[in-house]
Amino acid sequence: MTTTTANAVRRINPTSWNAAFGYDQAQLRPTPAHVLTLAGQGPVDEHGALVHEDDVTAQLALTMANVEAVLARGGMDLGDVLKLTIYAVDVDAVLAGYGAITERLAAFGASPPATLLGVTRLAIPGMAVEIDAVAAR
Repeated sequence: MTTTTANAVRRINPTSWNAAFGYDQAQLRPTPAHVLTLAGQGPVDEHGALVHEDDVTAQLALTMANVEAVLARGGMDLGDVLKLTIYAVDVDAVLAGYGAITERLAAFGASPPATLLGVTRLAIPGMAVEIDAVAAR
């Protein structure tokens, strides 16, 4: 199924199983004026210290807040995200807490294509998740 939103994003979903995870299989957008690439964001405070070491869902929520903060500094929001990549030390734990991602995206009517990758470790010991993104407006 293909749908087009008011901001001319054409959502391409040949099947519907991905809807439960809050992302589209693909999106076709008009040429943007500005592209913002985000480095991997994690569950860290303003000093770069890990927060919520033993709580994956809380790590996801803080990571999304950090993604939103970078987007805001670039004059964008989650509705402008073209692609998310989620890196997880424990894929099952991230899937169990995935609502922390989909709830934030839904608040902006966003369902960007996303990839979830299992990794053996991340930059900071105890970090369970890291998210990078590409956004454009």
